[in-house]
Amino acid sequence: MAERKKRLSEADSTRFIALLTELPIIIEQEPPERMIKEILALAREHKLSSYDASYLYLAMRKGLPIATIDNNLLAAAKRSHVPVVKSNL
Repeated sequence: MAERKKRLSEADSTRFIALLTELPIIIEQEPPERMIKEILALAREHKLSSYDASYLYLAMRKGLPIATIDNNLLAAAKRSHVPVVKSNL
């Protein structure tokens, strides 16, 4: 999308993908029915999208801070006692 909107060049996208592949990404293995049930409950409780609720759920489960500039997600994190990474934006 960023390439189509001329925000990134093809070279920038390629470099970004290369950087992503260097990250120590861990895939979470969780029973889908449990995960979906808990994410849906968080989304409803905090009036979040399922996408944002997924981030909140993972942060809560792992005891990790969340990084976002989305006001609704920030408020939900605070209500859930999830630490927030400070942004300079």
